[in-house]
Amino acid sequence: MTKRHCFALDLKDDPNLIAEYKKYHSAEHIWPEIVASIKGSGIESLDIYLIGNRLFMIMEVNSSFSFEDKQTADESNPKVVAWEDLMWTFQQQLPWAKGDEKWLLMEQVFTL
Repeated sequence: MTKRHCFALDLKDDPNLIAEYKKYHSAEHIWPEIVASIKGSGIESLDIYLIGNRLFMIMEVNSSFSFEDKQTADESNPKVVAWEDLMWTFQQQLPWAKGDEKWLLMEQVFTL
């Protein structure tokens, strides 16, 4: 059984930076260590959508997934840390983010 989590984050409103961000997320440019980190944490599916400079991410996770375990693993993985630092050159916090929050978990308000 999977559970879905949805997140939002903004990119810097610069067409060149947005294009470069999209390039990094293409199949031929995504770092294999990032894919391995995602798959190894219990995330079964991860999709990112873009409109304007707003990103929307949908994660489907299995019962082994834990936000805390994922964060701990990411913080101890030099490739993930380097990827996150690189991605931050393209990203910016949402106006209501606190501290160093990046991707914000969205509240589900309707389902059918």
